[in-house]
Amino acid sequence: MFSVIRGYNILVIVLAQYLASIYILAHDKPLRKVVFDVNLFLLVLASAATIAGGYIINNFYDSEKDLINRPMKSRLDKLVSQNTKLSFYFVLNFLAVIMVSYVSFKAVVFFSLYIFGIWFYSHKLKKLPFIGNLVSAILTITPFFAIFMYYKNFETVIFVHAIFLFLLISMRELTKDLENITGDLTQNYHTIPIVYGEVVSKRMLTVLSLLTLVPIYLLLFKFEIGYMYIYFYLSIVLILAFLILLWKSKTKLHYLIGHNILKFIIVLGVFSILLIDIDLLLNRIL
Repeated sequence: MFSVIRGYNILVIVLAQYLASIYILAHDKPLRKVVFDVNLFLLVLASAATIAGGYIINNFYDSEKDLINRPMKSRLDKLVSQNTKLSFYFVLNFLAVIMVSYVSFKAVVFFSLYIFGIWFYSHKLKKLPFIGNLVSAILTITPFFAIFMYYKNFETVIFVHAIFLFLLISMRELTKDLENITGDLTQNYHTIPIVYGEVVSKRMLTVLSLLTLVPIYLLLFKFEIGYMYIYFYLSIVLILAFLILLWKSKTKLHYLIGHNILKFIIVLGVFSILLIDIDLLLNRIL
């Protein structure tokens, strides 16, 4: 079940939500008030439950496709029956709504729509070009939007960080489509690589890569980000490496490596939030 819900991804998202709250969204609040905020804890926990449910329903609809694209993981996931998966899916979503009901009615509406959005994406939208990629990227950053709305911090730097993350996630989704083209074609998925071809997909990824330079430039030269500048300079190098590999890619393995490069940039970004102000944590504890 840990494989089905991709527990490692959820742990990273939980950590990212807390670090973003401490260093970016609620940087003006005492550390203790952020870490021990019951409402924040429930929002993060509900996000984790909803995302886990999302992975389950996605796994349910993609079971046949995953036999082709991810045979090893698929065999592991099949150790858990479909009935057990669906039961766990409904339990997780029910718990998520119950948890956020303590926060506010607006939070209940927000998470109810989020749960529906994930189901509708997995059931219908995932098979559509452009729309599927766009909705997937939006759903991925939605948990951070929940925290953003909770703190109501509308600083420009937050939107720039969000745009950078959105572009990276969009690149990762399109690269996944290239990686999974065999299984998608077999199951009649109309993804961008299948409908428009690999060359067009590579051109789109190149454009998205160039667009990431805009928020990187703004964050490096227009905002105070402390030692996090190291991360963004490294990101430029890694994105360049991704592009070189992309245009040489011809096999599933090549696209898998490119996918992992983008995933590494995203995960590294989570931990690099600590570089915004290395002394901040100690000062706020004291």
